[in-house]
Amino acid sequence: MSNEWVVYEGTEGPGKGKHVVLVSGDEEYRSEEALPMLGKVLAVHHGFKCTVLFAIDPETGEINPNVNSNIPGLHHLESADMMILFTRFRELPDEQMKYIVDYTNAGNPVMGLRTATHAFNYKENLESPYAKYSFNSREFEGGYGKQVLGETWINHHGHHGKESARGVIDEGHKDHPILKGVSDIWGPSDVYGIRELTGDAQVLVHGQVLTGMKPTDPPKPDTTTMPLAWIKTYTGETGNTSRVFNTTMGASVDLESEGLRRLLVNGCYWCMEMEDDIPDVSVVDYVGDYSPTFFGFGTFKKGFKPSDYAM
Repeated sequence: MSNEWVVYEGTEGPGKGKHVVLVSGDEEYRSEEALPMLGKVLAVHHGFKCTVLFAIDPETGEINPNVNSNIPGLHHLESADMMILFTRFRELPDEQMKYIVDYTNAGNPVMGLRTATHAFNYKENLESPYAKYSFNSREFEGGYGKQVLGETWINHHGHHGKESARGVIDEGHKDHPILKGVSDIWGPSDVYGIRELTGDAQVLVHGQVLTGMKPTDPPKPDTTTMPLAWIKTYTGETGNTSRVFNTTMGASVDLESEGLRRLLVNGCYWCMEMEDDIPDVSVVDYVGDYSPTFFGFGTFKKGFKPSDYAM
């Protein structure tokens, strides 16, 4: 195993023989903690082989989310059955970005979490053929976030750090397989604003702004809900069509919500066209300890390497 990523071998389960690649790299919401936990759940309880990638400081080999131009191991996407993307404002070198774009254009399934709506931001290498995937792209409106996942960065709809988010299941889709056994979705990260979802998006969960940071806090009066989790398809440049699931939740502390973890696990099954295998109540118990760091810039654990997240 390389020391630049971590692999959780799948056990028995419906996912046996399938490979999920989880791509972390954001400065604020601790994707480098959330995705190893999710990878362990998918591997141990559901049988998927999971490879977790990180933003790595090339000089130290340590995980450093502030290094926005290096995520080693993206070549694993060549053999992946599923990609979970949780990056923010990355400007990857062409040889790394190519794997993400080729994977997506091949019609493979994609899940986006939280800041994936603004996954990429090209500022230096504007001549890159991948610069159009920037969150603020005009050439490819809204970049990867809007085109592939359904929306780009708009705003904080709730008061960031002061108003949490409650997930309200869409009544018209309550029987959707992704929502099987899902209830009580809550997270301390706020609701993101959505202007307009692209393509054939169907909203499964709506984000309700609460007045405070506790799950028992009431909804904020006279405040609209926003799409919080949705499905859609994306047809890339080669004409192949991907199944896409996206949620604007996903901070490491959001994933303390059992309902949210179940939503994500079920979403993986659906993305890979395995909805008939979704259990009535998916097992989403932690594998080992999970004590996530609260979100914030500069709060990442210093000196950690991928091996520190090994099983």
